[in-house]
Amino acid sequence: MKYNQLGKTGVLVSELCLGTMTFGGKGFWVPIGEVPQNEATQIVKLSVDAGINFIDTANVYSEGLSEIILGKAIKDLGLSRQQLVIATKVRGRVGPHANQVGLSRLHIIDSVNDSLERLGLSHIDLLYIHGVDPITPVEETMRGLEEVVRSGKVRYIGVSNHPAWMMMKANSYADKMGYEKFVATQNYYSIAGRDMEREITPMAISEGISIMPWSPLAGGFLSGKYTRTNEVAGGSRRDSFDFPPVNKDKAYDIIDILISIGEKHKVTAAQVALAWVLKQPGITSVIIGAKNQKQLNENIHSTNLLLSNEELLQLNQISELPSEYPAWMLQRQIQGRFPE
Repeated sequence: MKYNQLGKTGVLVSELCLGTMTFGGKGFWVPIGEVPQNEATQIVKLSVDAGINFIDTANVYSEGLSEIILGKAIKDLGLSRQQLVIATKVRGRVGPHANQVGLSRLHIIDSVNDSLERLGLSHIDLLYIHGVDPITPVEETMRGLEEVVRSGKVRYIGVSNHPAWMMMKANSYADKMGYEKFVATQNYYSIAGRDMEREITPMAISEGISIMPWSPLAGGFLSGKYTRTNEVAGGSRRDSFDFPPVNKDKAYDIIDILISIGEKHKVTAAQVALAWVLKQPGITSVIIGAKNQKQLNENIHSTNLLLSNEELLQLNQISELPSEYPAWMLQRQIQGRFPE
């Protein structure tokens, strides 16, 4: 397991991050996973034994049950708090009342206190804002985040599911005020969904912000179970929860190549898809989830897969984004900029 720098901090996180969205299974989250406490504890143990020191959850996953299960697993396994980097999130609705949602200073503080109670921890290492709140000014959000950092309850902050310009605006305001800035961005990214490369990836690399891809297997669509001749996998979460959106015609072409390369290396299509994401520019830690230990082991072993330059080129070409404005204009204008 390799370790990479978290943004411009001195903190090192494993190249794979254990995602806990499958833990619990309550309400809306049932199709994603219903991993019970005993199995979740073993998944955490297997991850830590493999060298993973970075674990991701959220206050909304299984209506808070994911945080509870993770906290109990850490306690029952007797894991040192200092060996783990724990991330959770704030933004989603966590109750029926008017202010139990969003990125107001009030809700940020309440949510952090509630998450710490569920996790049974004294602090959160990395707190992400989990999405855009269109009615709360960025100034208030950044002040709320600064307050929980200064209180010692949060060490670092990150952003998830935001456009690049919003991240830059927020960090610019934080810089002006002397507040804590975002050190990480968590976004959907897979070989079947490379939209992040248009704006977010260049911004993050330029600003030294870590990129943490979620759903690198496109919600299980890149597992190898789905092909043009097998559009329903049976038992897969994707059968009942078709998310994130995928251009399936293009994805089937990608899957054909994933399977072909996998057969050469005697690995699964999913392992090839994960290995590809791990090799992309700006990637710090790829979030992997699992419903069982076998699935987790396969995901972990993707770090050992060495794709050749020819294979990477083949995967890049089959999955590349069409050029959109202003990218095609920039590509045109750079011609002749440098003397030959």
